This record gives sequence, structure tokens and C-alpha cells, in this order.
Amino acid sequence: MTPKLIDLHTHSLFSDGELIPFELARRLEVLGYGAVAITDHADTSNFEHIISGLLKAARAWNETKRGIKMIPGVELTHVPPELIAPLAKEARKLGARIIVVHGETLVEPVIPGTNLAALNADIDILAHPGLITEEEASLAKRRGVYLEISGRAGHCFSNGHVAKMAQKMGAKLILNSDAHAPQDLMDERMARGIVLGAGLTEGDFFQMLKNAWEILKKINDI
Repeated sequence: MTPKLIDLHTHSLFSDGELIPFELARRLEVLGYGAVAITDHADTSNFEHIISGLLKAARAWNETKRGIKMIPGVELTHVPPELIAPLAKEARKLGARIIVVHGETLVEPVIPGTNLAALNADIDILAHPGLITEEEASLAKRRGVYLEISGRAGHCFSNGHVAKMAQKMGAKLILNSDAHAPQDLMDERMARGIVLGAGLTEGDFFQMLKNAWEILKKINDI
């Protein structure tokens, strides 16, 4: 049986997204998703506020037992490499269930060394890691960190390279929208297209769905 769609990297009004958490969850529910992680952009200035707000939203939403589960998380964004590990640890302590790190995308001035520092920290997903190296992809495999194939404009430029490095070194891939607005959300047709456009296969698409649910199983959220 094919697992339901799942998106573990989205943004709400708690950072630079356009939607409040409930509307974001509802729109994905209509598209057939079984779970969504809301992972707003965070650094030391706002991560406590984000996690507190998303925990409150997730508890209320999940108590309604609708068809989609909401997972509170954060995306550590433009955080200096030496601060990533301690901030990830603190975010976990405060209740973030999914930790994403904003990787070295081609379209933003992310500090060099971010990918490597993230992969050595207690995180779940390295988002849009740009021109990730073989060493980094091998480390992702050893550390159990999932590498993202991104649906986000600009960040998607390196999807083919990320896929190639992950397959070569045996790292696990995951597909996320990195949605900031309603038009960024992916239906199944678009999700498949992004995977195929990265040079991957239908089989890889289904495996990436399984990988996403595997993450939730690892953090005991299903």
C-alpha cells in the first residue's frame, strides 16, 4: 500500500510564511497529505517563541483527530556553524519534534561549513544542501540525516546533484516543499514531477514517501 503524502518542511506566519498553522494543515489535508511538519525559520532570537506557538497549535489540531497530523519543528536558518549543534539540542529540549537545518543552497549566502556542522548535530533533515560533497553525503548516511530534494524555487537548482551524491554514497533522500505560501504546496502530480526532474525514478518517489514516515516513526510521532 502506498503511504500518504507527507511534507516535513513548511513555514507559517511564525516566520515568513503566509498561513497560520491550521490553514496550512487544512490545505495539505485537502491535497491528501497524512502529516505536515511546520518548521519555521529560527535562530537564537526567536526559536523559543516559534516552538512554543507550534506546540500549542499542534496539540489543539491533533486533538481533533483529523486526517492529517501536525508536527511542530524548526528550521535553523543562517545559524553560524559552531552554534548549530547547541541550538539543535536546545530546540529538542523545548519540544521541537523535527529539526531541519537550512543547508548551503546555491541561491543564498549560507556560511560555508553549515552542511558539515549540521550533519554532525542532532538533526533530522538537511534542507536544500546545494553542492553537497561526497564526504558530506557519506556523513549523512552514517549519522542518519535525510537529504532534501526541494520543491522550492531556486533551492531546487541543485536537486540533481543532491540526488546523485545521495545515491552514490547511500544517504537517504526526502522530498519537501519548503512551502511559504499556498501556491508552493505540492499535489501528488507535482511531487512526482520534481522527483523525476531530479533524475530519479518512480521507485525513488515511493521510497522517499516511506523515508518521510520513517522519520516520524523514529521520533515516535506516529
